[in-house]
Amino acid sequence: MPRPAYPAPAALQAAVDLLSGLRRHDPHLLLSADDTAHLTPGVVAWLEREVSPAAVRHALITDLPPEGLRRPAAFLAHRLTAQLPPLPPFRAPAASPPVRHPVQNCDGCDRGFRAAAPGRCRDCRTDDSAAARPLTGASDDARQ
Repeated sequence: MPRPAYPAPAALQAAVDLLSGLRRHDPHLLLSADDTAHLTPGVVAWLEREVSPAAVRHALITDLPPEGLRRPAAFLAHRLTAQLPPLPPFRAPAASPPVRHPVQNCDGCDRGFRAAAPGRCRDCRTDDSAAARPLTGASDDARQ
């Protein structure tokens, strides 16, 4: 029986719901609670392979034997194992969207700029750093 890589609670619930609903499609597919618990990991393994619940249901209930089923859980376990689809192709994770900071008003010139926190715009910060730098090659008398 296939096993899921990461049995997330939502996927487990979706698998239980799918298995519990099979009896609506065919009364021979009435499963006990133990049978459902045994088959749930196999259904989750299909869901992890990006197979929709409708497609899993279709794979399980299509072409049932006309004479009926004596052991529906064993039949479904066989189908879950024998027809297990391959893993989906690897996809690199999507890049996170760039951070978009809110608009701030510059404390120096009141111009709008984007930043994580209030402060001075790029031009005012550049002017502040230029004013803080001593003039090179000038004497002390020239600076006074």
